[in-house]
Amino acid sequence: MPSFNASDGTRLHYTDEGHGLPILALSGLSRNGSDFDYLAPHLPDGIRFLRLDYRGRGKSEWSGPETYTIPTEAGDALALMDHLGLDRVAILGTSRGGLLAMALAATAQARLTGVCLVDIGPEIAETGIDVIRNYIGRNPPQKTYEEATSMRAALLTGFEGVPESRWAEEVRKHYIETPEGLQINYDPALREAVLATAEAPAPDLWPLLDCLAGLPLALIRGANSDLLAVETADEMQRRRPDMIRVDVPDRGHVPFLDEPEALDALHRWIEGLT
Repeated sequence: MPSFNASDGTRLHYTDEGHGLPILALSGLSRNGSDFDYLAPHLPDGIRFLRLDYRGRGKSEWSGPETYTIPTEAGDALALMDHLGLDRVAILGTSRGGLLAMALAATAQARLTGVCLVDIGPEIAETGIDVIRNYIGRNPPQKTYEEATSMRAALLTGFEGVPESRWAEEVRKHYIETPEGLQINYDPALREAVLATAEAPAPDLWPLLDCLAGLPLALIRGANSDLLAVETADEMQRRRPDMIRVDVPDRGHVPFLDEPEALDALHRWIEGLT
């Protein structure tokens, strides 16, 4: 498995597939590079597709809640680029990954060729934050993958027409089945980091959107998202009229990215990168 050492010695896992224009995919808060399994087969030729498992998630080492922060994780993304000898990449950022992309635009814009934000923006709806607080760092009560499949379909509001087979894939990506029941596949201490951030005053992130000026920008939003309000997306569009935007119907937080609307936006964004 390809991996590298972050600046503090934490071993981080990544995948590196294809050749050509480099796109670095950054996943959601508690998730990992498998978030992009549904998208990968639909990418056009000439793309080098990179995925990073954040510290404490997926196959990367755990390093403690004090390190599970936006600045540290953004630094890890730059460290991966340095490890691979890449001066610049485009970033496809889902949820947490989109926040990292905006942070990188503020601190290292010259190293970006473009950004695609997936269901995230400068304002995060309180409803969505409450949902995150409720589940983060906790093992589900379900004991088996089969039980969790129906649970996931019931808990993720805003999704319609998703086959049970997709939910079955999802639970296998994010839980480990053990004799004691299902366990999350990331460091439970991530909960401490999230709650500490949630208790602090919310920073004004709109200046970070302004840091994306000059970069090809896309926004893929779940039409039923509880994290990115339509009003926030509309304001993002007003500030960046050139932003490619789609609201994927029958999807909440977050779209799977193999929906036709998402793929159309991604392909148009990639064309803009070249």
